[in-house]
Amino acid sequence: MTQEITVQGAVAEGFEPVREEFAALVAGERQDYEGQLCAYVHGRRVVDLWAGPGVTGDSLYAVYSATKGAAHLVAALLVQDGTLELDRKVTYYWPEFAAEGKGALTLRDLLTHRAGLIGTDAGFTLAELADDRMIAERLADQRPFWRPGTAFGYHALVIGALTGEVVRRATGRTLQEVYGERIRAPHGLDLHLGLPAAHEPRFRPVQPMLPAPAQQAQLDAEPAGPHTLASIAFNRHGAQPTDLESLPNERLIRAGGPASVGGVGSARGLAGMYAAMISEVDGSSPLLKEDTLAEFGQIHSSGYDLVARAHKSFGLGFQATADTWHPFLGAGTLGHSGANGVQAFADPRSGIAYGYTRRRFAFPGGAAPENNRLAAAVQRAALAAP
Repeated sequence: MTQEITVQGAVAEGFEPVREEFAALVAGERQDYEGQLCAYVHGRRVVDLWAGPGVTGDSLYAVYSATKGAAHLVAALLVQDGTLELDRKVTYYWPEFAAEGKGALTLRDLLTHRAGLIGTDAGFTLAELADDRMIAERLADQRPFWRPGTAFGYHALVIGALTGEVVRRATGRTLQEVYGERIRAPHGLDLHLGLPAAHEPRFRPVQPMLPAPAQQAQLDAEPAGPHTLASIAFNRHGAQPTDLESLPNERLIRAGGPASVGGVGSARGLAGMYAAMISEVDGSSPLLKEDTLAEFGQIHSSGYDLVARAHKSFGLGFQATADTWHPFLGAGTLGHSGANGVQAFADPRSGIAYGYTRRRFAFPGGAAPENNRLAAAVQRAALAAP
């Protein structure tokens, strides 16, 4: 006899339909489903839900590429401060980057996945993927896979290291250190770029994808050759090919907190970060000013992504979430999904900040399909609120 999964947590008055939508989702999932949903509106937490065996609101999950949102919030803060300038050449901060024809690339183009520097010819080891400085050192000498600035393609495992090296050269601090000091600690965020050993007992290891037969047939029909742009971008071509599903289950990755994929956190942590970015939270002013939000949320790269071989849109480091995932959201919505189904974003126009985590790797990767119904339910409730 199967046991019904109970939804736990709380919602603010008027957000009961979000709980109902989450409960309906959970009822249709496998018995081992684990997930968390959190949302803020204008700095007030209005949704805080979780479900699954052994899960609490404090459980921690791999957030994969949602880490890039934290990384590029750091970049946005430094641009806002005047420490970084978007239209300066990357070589102004990082002279070694000029090798192999990369010298003309600006920081703006780097942040919008236009560098053509998606990986290395020989691939990375696990130790290198866990260390952004090692990734950056390898990439400084790498010839781009397309002429920089002429097209864009998802720099899946390396964009955080590229951004991070510019941050380190400009500030003398690692991106992870700046994030911890200026974002995570002041706001008490349970979203870590480098998970301390003391928090390891709360981590829920990623469970592998379990595709349905039709989904498996789709996966089998789209084999990737070992030297395609996608294989290089996801490090499947080298002597130590990366198994993306199990990557965050390596303590080396969680401890290092690489800024492309190594973040560990909760839905509370994700939503709380985006709330702090756009709203006053607990008396603290928003992290970003309106003009900075507009600059980083403005679409910079849109169209055919050479790596994904599909339509994608990016702002500065962030995904253009309304175009890429949820068209019902406001213009200028910025965030980042994670390969296991995680989603997180801020919609500055409506004041919504959203975070969703799940344990089992979702098909087909990226924001899990249920985010459409959950995010839409949050938006409906937020717009109906007095």
